[in-house]
Amino acid sequence: MSALLPSRRGPVAPERLSRTNISDSDRRRPSVRVWLGIGQTVVLAALLVAGLGPLVWLALAAVSPTQDLIRGPFSFFSSGVVQWENLAIAWERGRIGHYLTNTAILAAGSVVVTLVVSTTAAFVITVLRPRWGKILSGAILATLFIPSIVSLVPLYLTVRELPVVGVSLINTWWAVWLPAGATAFNVLIIARFLEAIPADLYEAARIDGAGPLRILWSIVLPLSRPILGVVGLLTVVASWKDYLWPLLVLPDPDKQPVSVALPRLADQTELSVQMAALFLSLLIPVALFLIFQRQFLRGASMAGGVKG
Repeated sequence: MSALLPSRRGPVAPERLSRTNISDSDRRRPSVRVWLGIGQTVVLAALLVAGLGPLVWLALAAVSPTQDLIRGPFSFFSSGVVQWENLAIAWERGRIGHYLTNTAILAAGSVVVTLVVSTTAAFVITVLRPRWGKILSGAILATLFIPSIVSLVPLYLTVRELPVVGVSLINTWWAVWLPAGATAFNVLIIARFLEAIPADLYEAARIDGAGPLRILWSIVLPLSRPILGVVGLLTVVASWKDYLWPLLVLPDPDKQPVSVALPRLADQTELSVQMAALFLSLLIPVALFLIFQRQFLRGASMAGGVKG
């Protein structure tokens, strides 16, 4: 009977190791290789056009005259003129540099507040495990089912007049920083990461006399650097593209980020300068993605795992 059963320790056929729909034997056929190469080339070309096409178009439109953009949006430099001064005008007259600085300040503050709030909340739920920890975890999880547009009005009323204190945060950086820290998704990501850390490390630290703050500073934070970097990058992206909330709580134009300033700039300058301002505002996010692309991909995979 055992002779009829396949051996589990024997060599596995090459076809069984293939993880694609096309086996290795089919790949050796010339016709399959040709059509597979054509299909891969077409898909790669479509991805390049869809991904890089808008960026290339915006880069060319940023240095094109307004008349060329109006006559033929896709026939660049039809008049043979390249206006490099569009970038300088957008930087100086449009104050793109000032608004990018405001955006960087808002993003940096949001990252700090998010990491402090999310890390401490995840530490309390996962490591300290108080009696009311399950209630806190359930309350945080319940906020994921509340649409952001529903909580917009209560959040605005809270920021306009803080409970108990009675101080208004309107037109201050804190009006953007503090709400950014109250993100249940980041708490859940960090909590799941902390659950993977062996509990023996915490027990050994407690035996040596380490308190909660010592455990957080000496064990949790050093081991959580990968997930903290991912959460920080995701927070930067979310803060950089946020439009509605900064528009509501920052009525002063001098404190608004570039996402809020660009629509107002469209009513004050010509089309070519608008394209130059859009191009300048995209340089920093694109550079950040190219530098930290591994962290972005890791964050996307973690986000998909939690949502699934």
